[in-house]
Amino acid sequence: MAKRFTRRRVIILMVITLVIGAVGGSVAMRLAKKDGGEGGKAPAVIALEFSPADLAQVEQRPLSRWLPVSGAIQPVRQATVKAKVSGDVRLVTVREGETVQAGQILARIDTADLDAKLIERIGALESAKAQLALAEKTRTTNQTLLKQNFISQNAFDNSESSYNVAQGSLKSAEAQVQIARNALKDAVAVSPLSGVVAKRHVQPGEKVAFDSPLVTVVDLKDMELQAAVPATDVPELTIGKTVELVIDGFGDRKFSGRVERINPATEPGTRSFLVYVGIPNGAGSLRGGMFATGRIALSASAPVATLPATAVRTEGGQSYVWTVEDGKLVKHNVVMGSRDDAAGRVEIRTALPAKTPVLGARFDNLKDGAPAVVKAPSNAPLPASAPTSGTTQVAG
Repeated sequence: MAKRFTRRRVIILMVITLVIGAVGGSVAMRLAKKDGGEGGKAPAVIALEFSPADLAQVEQRPLSRWLPVSGAIQPVRQATVKAKVSGDVRLVTVREGETVQAGQILARIDTADLDAKLIERIGALESAKAQLALAEKTRTTNQTLLKQNFISQNAFDNSESSYNVAQGSLKSAEAQVQIARNALKDAVAVSPLSGVVAKRHVQPGEKVAFDSPLVTVVDLKDMELQAAVPATDVPELTIGKTVELVIDGFGDRKFSGRVERINPATEPGTRSFLVYVGIPNGAGSLRGGMFATGRIALSASAPVATLPATAVRTEGGQSYVWTVEDGKLVKHNVVMGSRDDAAGRVEIRTALPAKTPVLGARFDNLKDGAPAVVKAPSNAPLPASAPTSGTTQVAG
């Protein structure tokens, strides 16, 4: 009885397994058929949509032209006070960074030797005066004797000559005394201008020779930029043109200058002229040696083909733009020309298809040949018969 029951259970299990297998196979066949039908269709392609605000067109416009200039600024007035006499430096009254006035004493040189020379020259002057007095007395006496015929004309001429020699010796002695006094005066170095001490070249106790530098003084009220300008741009420059400048250390602060001078000849070995730009510095905030960059406004160019600067991309040194042509994105390599940063436009020297929409805004991950469409403006006027959204028409 037990064997029958067991065999019966096995048969039932086998029947259930066959039924489940048949049902699973049917479902699998249906799914396979469905997948096969869908696999035969091409996947849907999504086109990129751009609004009119994203697009631009090539336009003929004049561009503002600027001539860039750069260089280190220097004070217009500066002086290096040098020793006019040799000797030991007795005193230096100023240090770097101190303000001085014109005529202020900067240094003193020991004058012991100069004092001795002055005394010597004064003694020589007194001797010359005495000799002149004696020669004059002799001349006067001989002149009287000549009138009385007690001496010959030759004897009188000798006394006259001695008198003239004595006069010359006196003048020479007087000049030597004046030179000695000037040397004493030159032993005191004074500032030739008002300004700031930039460099103290000597220390007290040092021995200096004639023409050795002692102190350098600069006047910071007026600064100057010396810039090299191409010869082709010089005809458009005139004295008085305004120059916009940015100076290192002052962030975005703008400084204004003007063209003060233009060199009449090119620099040796170059095709450039030196232009000198004056920069007022009444507050004294600028210092010599600061680096400045700026630009000089030139006349506007003739109308040229331009695009917004945002429409041009650069990658690997190659500039290009994206256009929408025949429902596709097209990448065009272009050559840029002049740039007008104030207007935000750039010259395009490569010819592009006429009236072709150009992507004026920046987009990432664009591919050449990708589908693209331009959406119509969303603010297009509605037909007169169409009801306004959000309102209810009431019959009259």
